[in-house]
Amino acid sequence: MTLYAVLTRSAVAFPAKPAIYFREHTIGYAQLAGLVNRTIHALKSDGIRAGKSVALLLPNCPQFVVSYYSSTALGAMCVPVNPLLKAHELSYIWGDCKADIIITIAPCLQNALDALEMMGNNIPILIVGEPVEGQRNFDSWISEFPTTPPTLDSVDPDSPAVCIYTSGTTGRPKGALLSHNNLIINCEQVRQALHLDERDNFLCVLPLFHSFAGTVCQNTPIHAGATITILEQFQPNRVLEAVAKYQTTVFAGVPAMFGALLQYGSTTPHDFSSVRISVSGGAPMPVALMSQFEATFNTTIIEGDGPTECSPVTSVNPVDGIRKPGTVGLPIPGCEVKIFDDNDNELATEEIGEIVVRGKNVMLGYLNQPEETAKAMTSGWYHTGDIGKIDADGYISILDRKKDMLLVGGFNVYPREIEEVLYAHPAVKDAAVIGAPDKMRGEEVVAVISLKPDATATNREIISYCREQLANYKVPRRVIFRDELPRGGTGKILKRLLRKELDMEGNGE
Repeated sequence: MTLYAVLTRSAVAFPAKPAIYFREHTIGYAQLAGLVNRTIHALKSDGIRAGKSVALLLPNCPQFVVSYYSSTALGAMCVPVNPLLKAHELSYIWGDCKADIIITIAPCLQNALDALEMMGNNIPILIVGEPVEGQRNFDSWISEFPTTPPTLDSVDPDSPAVCIYTSGTTGRPKGALLSHNNLIINCEQVRQALHLDERDNFLCVLPLFHSFAGTVCQNTPIHAGATITILEQFQPNRVLEAVAKYQTTVFAGVPAMFGALLQYGSTTPHDFSSVRISVSGGAPMPVALMSQFEATFNTTIIEGDGPTECSPVTSVNPVDGIRKPGTVGLPIPGCEVKIFDDNDNELATEEIGEIVVRGKNVMLGYLNQPEETAKAMTSGWYHTGDIGKIDADGYISILDRKKDMLLVGGFNVYPREIEEVLYAHPAVKDAAVIGAPDKMRGEEVVAVISLKPDATATNREIISYCREQLANYKVPRRVIFRDELPRGGTGKILKRLLRKELDMEGNGE
């Protein structure tokens, strides 16, 4: 089965049911399928077919969904990228995937044109929304074509459907190739794990270019015949307004979003009662934040995990049964998760090592990078780069990224453990722990924190607080205060930028 077949099946089963709420518009399933059909006809007229690449440089909007499903229906590869990327970043990605057409919005046009100039390429551009003189308008363009189902060549479900570029924290971004089967199987796994069906209404405020939103907030609801309420960007007041107005039942977010909602909702009346399940992923959820949010919003947060390379969901705490805060739950049905040592030997219960994954949701490989693919897929398991352990009940705990682990005086130190302590401090809003070179100890622990509004704390106070709860070698030797910590498009704290700042300070720059 292909992604297009999944959409068609839901459109046949629920033709009049709302598929998408966006701004003041309601798009039913039959209407959505018609828009996708129009776009397939239009893309075919531009020569898009199997082996081609369609680049999406879009914020959250219905045209993102339409473009995603229409391009993959043709056997082409959909390549969604972050609209905040700079021209040089875009030029690398579009050159690597050999983009054949770009679908974007007016505010991103100049960046796109600059990227094409760097590439020395003249790729066709389509503009969604506000028309731009001299550029084709996406909505006007597809309106010239019929809504009738197109004649399609057979598409192999195991062929690449989507190429999602990783953040590139260790170098150039890598394009993870996800097949139709990878993505559809992950939808089935997520539905089974979270008990999702056509009665649900998913609030989609996570960026659709990211695999978390792509699977959990877009593909899974379409697979279920459920509704997607799309917001263009995260603003706490707009999220809470949308929950109340559209009676959304599923809210998926990263911890930073839960933190911002907590800060806003603690002093503002809200109605979160329609939400039956809140899903957290994309970054570790501090246990203190989880408990505060649940108490304020009278909801349960289900924490899960998974890398882009796994479509992305690999584990989640059960909706029914034992939920263990601080863990990312149990492997989802059909997905195997183990802990390996550096020689790819399986470790015993509670032993710490690298988290590895095997299942039909695991990617085909990295685009144009066979060596990186082979390195990631050693022994037939995808090596996540996460350090963790599995307890006697099978629950997975992520202690840190392998590259983030610190070595202090010969002891392994996992920043996540220290960050949990920092987040429990009443004055701390955000926290990140990084390492700095130390001649005597190898590395020293550095805490970078931002404080809650009107809160105060001193370096000495934070260090004393940590000393009460952590072994001495884990206690931060330095505390750096920032108004805000840098975050990427998915809400993750960008530790590489903090390390860079630290390096610059150390070099006297």
